[in-house]
Amino acid sequence: MNFVKVIFLFSCIFFAVIGCTTVHKDTVEPIDSGPTVSPTIQQAQTVSKPGLKRKVAIARFTNETRYGQSFFLNDSDDRIGKQAVDILSSKLMETEKFILLERADLDKIQKELIMGNASPLKNMSDYLIVGSVTEFGRKDQSEVGIFSRTKKQTAYAKVHIRLIDVYTGQIIYSEEGDGESYSEAGTVFGVGQKAGYDSSLNDKALEAAITNLSSNIIENLLGKEWRAYILGYEDGLFIISGGKSQNISPGDKFDVIEEGKRIKNPQSNMMITLPGKKIGEISVLQSIGDSVENEVSLCKIESGTFQQFTATNDYSKLFLREPKLGGE
Repeated sequence: MNFVKVIFLFSCIFFAVIGCTTVHKDTVEPIDSGPTVSPTIQQAQTVSKPGLKRKVAIARFTNETRYGQSFFLNDSDDRIGKQAVDILSSKLMETEKFILLERADLDKIQKELIMGNASPLKNMSDYLIVGSVTEFGRKDQSEVGIFSRTKKQTAYAKVHIRLIDVYTGQIIYSEEGDGESYSEAGTVFGVGQKAGYDSSLNDKALEAAITNLSSNIIENLLGKEWRAYILGYEDGLFIISGGKSQNISPGDKFDVIEEGKRIKNPQSNMMITLPGKKIGEISVLQSIGDSVENEVSLCKIESGTFQQFTATNDYSKLFLREPKLGGE
């Protein structure tokens, strides 16, 4: 009888200890694989016609930390930097709001063009994204109790990006983002799970850091002015840059803006373009071409006088923009 009481008492103590421990099953903090939806995109989803696409390129994304560096890797074998480029490119492409131009592997594209005796690729972007991984690492933490043992692996990453206006060379936006992922495992009285080295935590931490940034990058890009340019004039129609790939469709109307005078600011020693003025309006009749490189649109004049430009065939001081709500 006493033996039964001892067994019962020991069982109660055992289950009480298990109930009081803080050991959790081996888990990995989930990372949302989709991009964070910005307010601008959410608002645009209620509109039937998609907005005009900006041309964007990721100029570089480098690993500036000691993590992942080795004497056995050459200068161009930046695995973490290339991984960051692919993650950010995926986030931008998923929005379907941009024309994303290749820059990281542009040399491979040029080699293919040379093999086919084709002309070199010449397609300038409107905005460049430059970024770097500034912090990257991991740590292990262990907690040892009387009856339990836990181990937690944590990976951490921080990235910085800059957004550059190609036409002016100015940095128009800069931000940092960080991300963290972890896994935890433990045992009680030697019973439970033991966690080995989890290399996937590094990838999840980097993706989380870039995901935290992507929403603000998208918001800032969509907030910048869309532009197109007049390429020529033929048979009473203007030929403008852009077409179906940029969501230009028949019936779209654009303001024709004449650039303002350029003056030099003696304080900053930089050239400043004064605000331009609207001189007319055109509407799209038809788009021609099958790629970003060769797409153009034919437009008729809705208002304005353009004889001084058509006479000289010089449209370098003109550009097109979306009509502002309520007019100018």
